[in-house]
Amino acid sequence: MANVVVVGAQWGDEGKGKIVDWLSERADTIVRFQGGHNAGHTLVIDGEVFKLNALPSGVVRGGKLSVIGNGVVLDPWHLMGEIEAIRAQGVEISPETLMIAENTPLILPIHGELDRAREDAASKGTKIGTTGRGIGPAYEDKVGRRSVRVADLADDATLVARVDRALQHHDPLRKGLGIDPVDREALLASLREIAPQVLAYAAPVWKEMNERKKRGERILFEGAQGALLDIDFGTYPYVTSSNVIAGQAATGVGVGPGSIDYVLGIVKAYTTRVGEGPFPTELDDADGQRLGERGHEFGTVTGRKRRCGWFDAALVRQSCATSGVTGISLTKLDVLDGFETLKICVGYELDGARLDYLPTAADRQARCTPIYEEMPGWSQSTEGARSWADLPAEAIKYVRRVEELIDCPVALLSTSPERDDTILVTDPFAD
Repeated sequence: MANVVVVGAQWGDEGKGKIVDWLSERADTIVRFQGGHNAGHTLVIDGEVFKLNALPSGVVRGGKLSVIGNGVVLDPWHLMGEIEAIRAQGVEISPETLMIAENTPLILPIHGELDRAREDAASKGTKIGTTGRGIGPAYEDKVGRRSVRVADLADDATLVARVDRALQHHDPLRKGLGIDPVDREALLASLREIAPQVLAYAAPVWKEMNERKKRGERILFEGAQGALLDIDFGTYPYVTSSNVIAGQAATGVGVGPGSIDYVLGIVKAYTTRVGEGPFPTELDDADGQRLGERGHEFGTVTGRKRRCGWFDAALVRQSCATSGVTGISLTKLDVLDGFETLKICVGYELDGARLDYLPTAADRQARCTPIYEEMPGWSQSTEGARSWADLPAEAIKYVRRVEELIDCPVALLSTSPERDDTILVTDPFAD
């Protein structure tokens, strides 16, 4: 049986939630392998909207196991609130349907406070545009070997030692930023209170996943954010604090790379970005406004308006290469309905030279000018199309040209937020 990794191939917000939900019906286990609750997935099922941040998208599907892997950083208070909110919508969540890796690092209130304070103190031009939810500082503590992890909640002496080690680092930082020292006793009390709720879901995920793999069960690995926000291969420093690309799926859960059979890259039919950083095809005109309005481009987590622009084939080609994408799911094609002319970025001009990739250095990225190829648009509606026969010829030509330019085939085509409005070309779960 095939195991599938789903990754965003742009700057996130590509519509991964719908696609993961669409695939999860055929998977046995759905796993989140990186990121924090700064990611937002919106699912529309039978007209009801579910907004998920920390929970894997599979939780809304009965009979599936959803897993939060060790590559995630987890805010336990947010998680419990999210569980209650989803339960209120009629979804059953229990230790039989949700599992959390024991070695998952926790996001503490001090991480969010530090995140927001540093962003507020940043001078103009140096802000990252974080959500302020503490994801970055939590990952810093992980690699600095001062995290409180899920397993630590089970032993009070260990918990106290972990908190004290973290405060040795955080209190001096807070002093430099003009923040009061951490209330140690209040933090410990909060952790002790939440501990039983979190520990109810804790398990050795690496062991469970390897056993399920041996049994031939289908595993769906769900990424957050997008490959262009990867800490190594994204538009650094305007990136997230974890590895987003497909290779992280193995490390973020505890299985070998041989467990990955198919990588599905989610790609929006145009380009959007939230927060700061380079965006070569960004449109500050009526076309950009139209894309944003038709695509309802507002962040699931923050509500921030997304920056919009034409499809950037050079960047998606990069993402497909670094994640080893087998096939893409092209989403939001219907947003392009009615444009007389469409543009696709095929490369960049930099200091008189032509490049077919975005350079690594930030100063060079800032000087890149997109090179466009124009294509005729279409006037007919593609919204809700479920077969190629439902699409106008110009839309099919657009999809085929995207495939050529990114050097990767389209496996799925999404034409609305509804899960059934999907054209299947290649089944990622095929044996």
